[in-house]
Amino acid sequence: MSARPFSPLPADLADWSAGDLLEAYARKDVSPVDAVQAVIARIEAYEPRLQALYAYDPEAAVKAARESEQRWARGAARALDGIPATIKENIATKGTPVPLGTAARPLTPAKEDAPSAARLREDGVVILAKTTMPDYGMLSSGLSSFHPLARNPWDLSKNPGGSSAGAGAAAAAGYGPFHIGTDIGGSIRLPASWCGVFGLKPSFGRIPIDPTYYGRVAGPMTRTVRDAALMMTSLTRPDARDPMSLPYQDLPWLDLGIEVRGLKIGLMMEAGIGLPLDPEVRAAVERAAKAFADAGAVVEELKPFVTRDMLDGLDDFWRQRAWMDIGALSDEERAQVLPYILKWAEGGKALTGAQVYAGMNQMMVMRHAAVAATHDFDFVLSPVAPNVAYEAELASPIHDPEKPFEHIGYTVAFNMSDQPASSVNAGFTKAGLPIGLQIIGRRFDDVGVLRLSGAWEGMCSDKRPWPRL
Repeated sequence: MSARPFSPLPADLADWSAGDLLEAYARKDVSPVDAVQAVIARIEAYEPRLQALYAYDPEAAVKAARESEQRWARGAARALDGIPATIKENIATKGTPVPLGTAARPLTPAKEDAPSAARLREDGVVILAKTTMPDYGMLSSGLSSFHPLARNPWDLSKNPGGSSAGAGAAAAAGYGPFHIGTDIGGSIRLPASWCGVFGLKPSFGRIPIDPTYYGRVAGPMTRTVRDAALMMTSLTRPDARDPMSLPYQDLPWLDLGIEVRGLKIGLMMEAGIGLPLDPEVRAAVERAAKAFADAGAVVEELKPFVTRDMLDGLDDFWRQRAWMDIGALSDEERAQVLPYILKWAEGGKALTGAQVYAGMNQMMVMRHAAVAATHDFDFVLSPVAPNVAYEAELASPIHDPEKPFEHIGYTVAFNMSDQPASSVNAGFTKAGLPIGLQIIGRRFDDVGVLRLSGAWEGMCSDKRPWPRL
């Protein structure tokens, strides 16, 4: 295991890492009840303005923390016992409705925990709340017809990103160390980037999910790489409900040491499509690439490979997929869907079968292009997004349902190619908004992505205190 540099522990337990909490629990210096109550105090102070949570249940959390405290006292603590956490709304937790961010769905309590929630609960994690998301998870935004508008804790006038909107905001605000998001085109990495936290989109199938879907994964969102690694020790355990999951491997998640010298790293500064790259984002990513080169890595340009046909084809397929759900609603139910999402999905209802199939086929074209473009490199660096956080009230940076995905050119291909990819903070704009660095690995090298992310976490010179609301 790599050694962690010494740093003084924060005064407020809400800001402690999971690793530090576990060590303090073992020494009996701190109780899980103390930690959970500190997080509850943080939530009660910040949540009226942040609006990141759904189904918040502080009483149940304190009860679970007391049970954890008793396990620690009698020497029967579980692997992650007593760590406060949130879970994205679309990951089912028993007894809680799963509205998928939209007012159009009935509020039917879930019958059981989805795999990610089940694994964390088995390991003693204390679940305080679910986190908010946009309608059907189809926005890089916190805008929702069901949930209040989530905001970015670095600047409340800005968007936290999405679709793991509440998760990104909660992680940055200190609502506990552990948060789970989902990602099908950038929905972990974009809010991680815009909220200045760490997010890992693991290899497809590495973390079992239910229900499954092409390119869709669940993954950790944390303040530190090591906390994400701790989550991976739990989240990756097998679950028979996911027939698309990878065979389980007991990987060395907490061995975060890596020799940067000699690594061959690709640098993809242009997405090839979509919004132009913000100059401050460009400068931050180029600084990171230079730091890796100065540490002995061989950094070479990687030319863009995502095309307009790929992105438009995927848009067609996703519109039709959304219309299958929305078109089946009654007129009254459909009227409750976020207007932006409704207008976007309606673009799918007139598509022919051939058009939908051609759109779906672009997923495979994108998959082949991503693997072919990156296979000569150990890792690839890029921006997470061409822009930083935008106005909270907008559905997307352009806010045009006819151009919905102009900001995901750097992220979406690696969902299609099964490759692990992270967002780790690369610095801040002059206005104080976070900038994300994307680190992409070879297929199934999730541990490698965590290791290089951890190396960058130690190298990055633009570190700032977490936001205070």
